[in-house]
Amino acid sequence: MSDRSEFLWYIPNDVKAGHRGDVVDPNHNSVETLADQAQALERHGWKGALIGTGWGRPDTFTVASVLAARTTRFEPLIAIRPGYWQPAHFASAAATLDQLSGGRVRINIVSGKDNLAAYGDDEADSSQRYARTKEFMRIVRRLWTEENVTYSGAHFCVSDSTAAPRILQRGNRRHPKLYFGGASDAAEHVAATEADVQLFWGEPLGDVKQRIERLKTLSQRLDRDLSPLEFGLRITTLVRESSAEAWAAAEAKVADMAKKAGAGWNDHGPAIAIGQRRLLDLQARGDVLDDNLYTAPGKFGAAGAGTTWLVGSASEVASSLQKYRDLGIKYFILSDTPYLAEIERQGKILLPLLRD
Repeated sequence: MSDRSEFLWYIPNDVKAGHRGDVVDPNHNSVETLADQAQALERHGWKGALIGTGWGRPDTFTVASVLAARTTRFEPLIAIRPGYWQPAHFASAAATLDQLSGGRVRINIVSGKDNLAAYGDDEADSSQRYARTKEFMRIVRRLWTEENVTYSGAHFCVSDSTAAPRILQRGNRRHPKLYFGGASDAAEHVAATEADVQLFWGEPLGDVKQRIERLKTLSQRLDRDLSPLEFGLRITTLVRESSAEAWAAAEAKVADMAKKAGAGWNDHGPAIAIGQRRLLDLQARGDVLDDNLYTAPGKFGAAGAGTTWLVGSASEVASSLQKYRDLGIKYFILSDTPYLAEIERQGKILLPLLRD
């Protein structure tokens, strides 16, 4: 694989229209609307897109499969949950889609809170969920790279298991990359030993630097036996032709959020995970951190990657992203709404400034 940075987008799969300020369209979740976004990403030079997961939303793997079929280069980063999937079942499904799509699958493993009981999962304890995730990732990787796998753990067991079809090695890519997020101690232990890419949300540069250094040290201490852990950033980027235009648009969006009490901006549920708390705590340090990291959205109901935004002209936002890249961030997952319009706008004026 190249050491060059990669830039992905975000495609929402939600039963409710108007996600994070998107256009309220009754066909927002149709094949046509979602495929339009995936095809626009191809046209404008994006590598692919994260597709989120959560009970009560359309099934992420199904959406990703349809979008892969409607495109030729688009790479879906498919969010999935251990507990929703059994590891051998998932390994086979992902290997099948990887084969059918010509090696375009990426996976984001999610361990956070969800409506677990609704789909028959009863593991609500955080430390146990992460221990299970650790086993899940290890088994899936082995099923993709070994044959006749036998594993007996605290959470999963397989015996003489060979996933079919086999993952086809493409250059240095032996299998789809496993992306992972989380800021708790338990999550960092999983990332340090099992993940291919650790994803961060939009924290200030100094905070991200500390986390990268801590994870590298932890990987060494835990005797990581995989390739070195890589790093990614998932953040909202509000870009306009000029700085003044961008900040006017950002402040107008936040004012609208305040008026609507953040409706449509929080799809992470009432529980506040450690990573989310870190973002919300940034408000005490100011509305704008570093050069242009805007923390105000979190005051009015924004969550996840919508909690903090990089705001500015294309050159200003590109400069900020370059600073994250200088810290060791390789994978960037950007977004803003309306999604389709911003795919095109940022593809035209931001992406050209970010190419190596």
